[in-house]
Amino acid sequence: MSIEAIPSKASATEPRQRTATARRAVICAFAATGGLATNIFLPSLPAIAADLRVSSAAVTSSITVFLAIFAVGQLIVGPVSDRLGRQMPILIGLCIFVQGTIWCALAGDLLGLLIGRSIQAAGACAVAVLSRAIARDLFDGQALGKVMASITIATAAAPGFSPLVGSALDQLFGWRYEFAFVAVFAICAGAAYVVFVGETKAAAENSLHPLKIASCYLGLIRDARFAAPARTASLLMAGVFAVFSGAPRVLLEGFGLSPITIGSLFASVVVLVFGAGMLAPRLSARFGSRLATLAGLALAAIGALLLLAVVLTGNDALLPFLATASLFLFGMGIASPLSSAAALSPFGDRAGLAAALFGFSQMAGAACGVSLAAILSSDPAIGLGAVLALTSLVALVLHGWEGQLKQSHLQL
Repeated sequence: MSIEAIPSKASATEPRQRTATARRAVICAFAATGGLATNIFLPSLPAIAADLRVSSAAVTSSITVFLAIFAVGQLIVGPVSDRLGRQMPILIGLCIFVQGTIWCALAGDLLGLLIGRSIQAAGACAVAVLSRAIARDLFDGQALGKVMASITIATAAAPGFSPLVGSALDQLFGWRYEFAFVAVFAICAGAAYVVFVGETKAAAENSLHPLKIASCYLGLIRDARFAAPARTASLLMAGVFAVFSGAPRVLLEGFGLSPITIGSLFASVVVLVFGAGMLAPRLSARFGSRLATLAGLALAAIGALLLLAVVLTGNDALLPFLATASLFLFGMGIASPLSSAAALSPFGDRAGLAAALFGFSQMAGAACGVSLAAILSSDPAIGLGAVLALTSLVALVLHGWEGQLKQSHLQL
């Protein structure tokens, strides 16, 4: 046999690497779908309100409806996917999502928009929760940590870039084309899933009885291996959504920035979280997941406290506000993927259930963060700073306390 006929080790591994990269891209696309569907039309709220002859506040209710159905729906999809496999729920969810998105694009009044958003959320919850379940099916250990970092980047990229995309589509074609773009994105992601991923878990004999499912969820809540990192991720998500909901008002009303400038700043968040997400697995490999998460939480807490000090002292300078918010987001970008991997790693046999409960806890944290920022202060800057300080400090203290408890048990 000639030398040329012998395949090299590098050439043999290249197809596997390309497949793994393609699978990671599909997982990230699924993870970004919910954020894309919600944030892409934010710049068009006034235009939608005028077209549907309602107030902007009324149109904003479509976000609340979406998040509520999105959160609860995950609790149903998770156990169904553990029983039937991932592929059928994914494809059905994508079809429902596309139908709801088209309904939104064709809505002639607020009721039609709310119905479309409800259908859209029912499909999006399947896609989002199963992105993590598929990641757990395909990856483990440090590889899972890297994929979770990619998911964190994707979930930040969607709300970061989508307002810019939405603004451009609104200016060129009108707000209805924003929903058309989302539908095309979902169709492309579904096609890539069929080609590069496919089924990742065989059907099982798990019971779908509601009491059995509730018992499984209760078992996860009682398991510290899941509950502790899931709580950390939920607290961080409360802060992130407080930023996404409160920062535009602060930048627009407090600093007088234009919508395009605000969109560009949000897009820069993607670069920040990307850097943190790439750093997280390296820190975990060198110092261990617990210490790396602790470092990320410490950075987030420092940034949050400094931001609160900036807004409470009446410092209206833009640069300190952006710098302190960026420090929080960088710390979040380190701690969040490590928490996600820690929560899902021990539960490969229940990946759908664990991913569903994890996703629900994150969405519940997001809803609490948005509501708390509005309740704590009528000033959006103070409300934002208070929520970031509260959530990051609680996450840091609890994570450090649990780490000390583990150390003491090991010494005993």
